[in-house]
Amino acid sequence: MQGKTIVLGVSGGIAAYKACELASRLTQAGATVHVVMTASAQRFVTPLTFQALTHQPVHTSLWPAPENAQTGVYAAMPHIGLADRADVILIAPASANTIARLAHGMADDLLSTLVLATHAPVLISPAMNPTMLAHPATQDNLARLGQLGYQIIDPETGHMACEHVGTGRLPTTEILMGALQAVLGATETQKLDLACDVTPARSLAGKKVLITGGPTREPLDPVRYISNRSSGKMGYSLAAEAASRGAEVILVSGPSQLPTPTSVQRIDVTTTDEMFAAVTQHAPTCDIIIAAAAPADFKPATPTSQKIKKRTLPTANLKIELVPTPDIIEAVARHKKPHQVVVAFAAETQDVVAEAQHKLTTKAVDAVVANDVSQHDAGFDVETNRVTWITKDTTEEWPLLNKREVAARILSKIINHLE
Repeated sequence: MQGKTIVLGVSGGIAAYKACELASRLTQAGATVHVVMTASAQRFVTPLTFQALTHQPVHTSLWPAPENAQTGVYAAMPHIGLADRADVILIAPASANTIARLAHGMADDLLSTLVLATHAPVLISPAMNPTMLAHPATQDNLARLGQLGYQIIDPETGHMACEHVGTGRLPTTEILMGALQAVLGATETQKLDLACDVTPARSLAGKKVLITGGPTREPLDPVRYISNRSSGKMGYSLAAEAASRGAEVILVSGPSQLPTPTSVQRIDVTTTDEMFAAVTQHAPTCDIIIAAAAPADFKPATPTSQKIKKRTLPTANLKIELVPTPDIIEAVARHKKPHQVVVAFAAETQDVVAEAQHKLTTKAVDAVVANDVSQHDAGFDVETNRVTWITKDTTEEWPLLNKREVAARILSKIINHLE
């Protein structure tokens, strides 16, 4: 970051306050940070706050003050000056309105105008209400921005200021700094003290990645089913991270309320049989397969076509015969090609490492990511995970991390393996 010029665009949204920490951290890392605020952003954070943190004037208008207009072309035309000087532009948070305007090439304020005028890479970090993010118009705009060459940093999932729970939170400062550092191509000696490994943004360009995520549901009758507490957050984080690194990503997802990550092809399934069919169909053409889903190991032998009624049972107890479901990861590993990398997850509640090592050996995969799902802050339906990375040569315990940071580490390990 030392000596780099970063333009930080801040648009209107409660997440604007998080941009203050980001601006401060970037400045401490040696970057020159020019903050550009939309009119709405100034309703959440004052320009003076950013000026104090960055030691630089804050830019709020396309029209320079009269007293500054005669001090040079850059002062008279701030959008050109900032566009020319920027090594990278990051818009965080990017509101739905800002995203829509950028997607359609509008240039009616300083931020939108300088984005059109720059040759620097542009990163966009959406942050908004989950319903707004999931709206087809917003998703179309994000897809268009991706097609135009902008890099989208997918938002996180969690509790929102609007009291909703869903996807739309601004990523952590570490993730945003990691994305910037990746684009700037920092060397090992320049790397920041981040909570996750950083790999250049296009490190998976030309690679095809297949990821599974979420639970499966095995019907007992038309109303009831057997399933588990998997939310799909780990698989979706992996898909988002792989796509941000330039990969062609296929996400085979069990039932999940999470929005599809940008630039990811999503295939929805319900049962383990359906997931097995989708994975075995697409795996042969992929370079990397990551099995992060939690498919059911057993299913009812004979699901009924009508709802089971208590009064129709011969006794008070209901006995259900369960039979094994197909082993997805075993089938993939059995047909693994020499160039492919296959990674499995092992969600355990006891003897976690030993069980994962057994899976590594018996399934013949390249690596296993083990996690103890009995912990309250790791595993199913939470934003964080504490995992152990296991290969035939190493066992690495990682600290508690945001799931997107776990995804970044996993993909960095896979890239190192490919090299």
